[in-house]
Amino acid sequence: MRLLVVDDSALMRRCLRECFETEADIELRTARDGKDALEQIRAFDPHVITLDINMPVMDGLTCLSHIMTEMPRPVVMVSSLTDAGALATLEALELGAIDYVTKPGGTVSLNLRAVFPDIITKVRHASESRGKRQPLADRLRHERSRTGPRPAQQRPAPARGPAVEASADLVLVGVSTGGPRTLEDLLVQLPVDFPAPVLVAQHMPARFTCVFAERLNERCEIAVREVTAPTPLEAGRVYIARGDADVTLSLRLGKLTALSTPADQRFAWHPSVSRMVASAMSVVTPARLIAVQLTGMGDDGAREITELRRQGGRTIAESEESAVIFGMPKEVISRGGATKVLPAHKIAQQLQGWVLEPASRS
Repeated sequence: MRLLVVDDSALMRRCLRECFETEADIELRTARDGKDALEQIRAFDPHVITLDINMPVMDGLTCLSHIMTEMPRPVVMVSSLTDAGALATLEALELGAIDYVTKPGGTVSLNLRAVFPDIITKVRHASESRGKRQPLADRLRHERSRTGPRPAQQRPAPARGPAVEASADLVLVGVSTGGPRTLEDLLVQLPVDFPAPVLVAQHMPARFTCVFAERLNERCEIAVREVTAPTPLEAGRVYIARGDADVTLSLRLGKLTALSTPADQRFAWHPSVSRMVASAMSVVTPARLIAVQLTGMGDDGAREITELRRQGGRTIAESEESAVIFGMPKEVISRGGATKVLPAHKIAQQLQGWVLEPASRS
């Protein structure tokens, strides 16, 4: 694998070189800014790039836009764990970056070694991805670029009254690497009167989920918010689990309620898809639940989603055709846990069909 490391800090370039020097199958070069990176890409033709965001001469986002337009390939962003860093990282994921790594100590991180295993894993997964992008996603983004987001104050309230009763009490969505872009492209297709609440566990730090929920709320017809406190769930709403924590479900005064719960270290990823699905099955009849497993690496949620299907729930796994990283949905499929296997651009339509189908409450 040919890897290009792009960072304006000589210290960071040295640290990242140290990170990969024990990986015998990786040939590494470095670039000091975005302009230098574009020249190196043409000369070195790397398979994967790690790209810092804050750089002089040409910043990471500008460089990324050139890469994705002129010579697309997998890019892993290296970001500071700040609100500004979170916003820039989400913009990078929208532009086409596969994943990101957060520097644990700021822009120049003296303890970057603490995340060496994470960096190596994400670079290797990025090299295996095909950088897929659904045609529908391209069309939706083009439409939003022309019309801009709908201001929150203009979003109509979910329909009340004699609407057809939903056949599901809750839709659960698990997602990780490659997820922010895929999740947005799914949610923008859901109407404002979608007749069930949607609860999402996206593997992210807490600073990122807050910004992510705000951006989704600006861009989707359906309202989106982060779960930071006990939150009664309502139809026509999407709830994003807070990062660095887990989300669980309970019944409070007969109302299905999402709780932001301290991360359970028995689970490897947070917010945990496994814990979310298991918790939902403990308070909602499985036949009244729908679970969706989108792109991501690992097996978070696979066992629980499979059990949900066994108990009568309906489940969707994203197909290899569209998944940026096929790991999480593949685990569900291989265990026999997927009622449907669909490319990302067909999942919203399936959800709308399912929630309006007759289903038993028993």
